[in-house]
Amino acid sequence: MTAHATPLSRVAAELLRLPPSCGPVRLVAVDGHAGSGKSTFADRLADALGGAPVLRLDDIASHDALFDWTERLRRQVIVPLSRGESAHYETYDWHARRFGPRSRTLPPAPVVLVEGVGAGRRALRPFLTRLLWMELPQGDSWARGRHRDGAVQSDFWDGWEPAERRHFTEDPSRPFAQSLVRQWREGYEVLRGPNATAAQSQTVTQGDGPSAVR
Repeated sequence: MTAHATPLSRVAAELLRLPPSCGPVRLVAVDGHAGSGKSTFADRLADALGGAPVLRLDDIASHDALFDWTERLRRQVIVPLSRGESAHYETYDWHARRFGPRSRTLPPAPVVLVEGVGAGRRALRPFLTRLLWMELPQGDSWARGRHRDGAVQSDFWDGWEPAERRHFTEDPSRPFAQSLVRQWREGYEVLRGPNATAAQSQTVTQGDGPSAVR
C-alpha cells in the first residue's frame, strides 16, 4: 500500500455527498472500453456503498442493438427512477439471443451504478451525478477482453471492435468524465478527469474486495 493510499470507501463517501441527479437517485456511470475492468470496479464500488444496485448495460444491449438502447433504458429505467419508483427491465440472454424470461428490479437507492460501454453517452449525461472513465487504452482493453472471453467469442469481438470505435467517435464519453480510474496491482488510482471540477485525485486500495480483474 502506498503512503497516500485510501480505502475505496472514500470515493463512496464523496459520491454520497453529491446531489441527486435522477429524482432521488445519484446515478453514477462507469464507462470505458470493453475489457477495461468496468464490471470489477463497479462491483467493488457498490460494496463500498453498502450494496448499491448496479445496472449492467450488457443486460440492456443486444446483438441487434449493441449501442441502440437509449430509448429502452430511458423508458424502463430513467423514467421510473426519476419518479422515485423501482425500475423493472428484462435482461438480454446473449446465448439464446433474446430478452427474458428473467427480469430485474432496480430500486431508487441513494446511489445506482450504471456500468458498461456507453454509460456516459450524451443522452444519459443530464441524469448523471458523476461519470467515471476506466483509463486503459483501447488496444490494451480489447486484448484483455479477447483473452478473457477466449476463442469461442472471437467472431463477436470482430464485430464489436468496429462498432465500439464508431460509437466513441460519434459520441465520446471520456472528455466529459469527472474522474479517471486507473488500475494498479495494489489498487485503483482515481484522478481528476477532463471535466473535473471539485473531484480530487486519490489512490484507492483493493482492500474492500477481491483482487481478481475482469
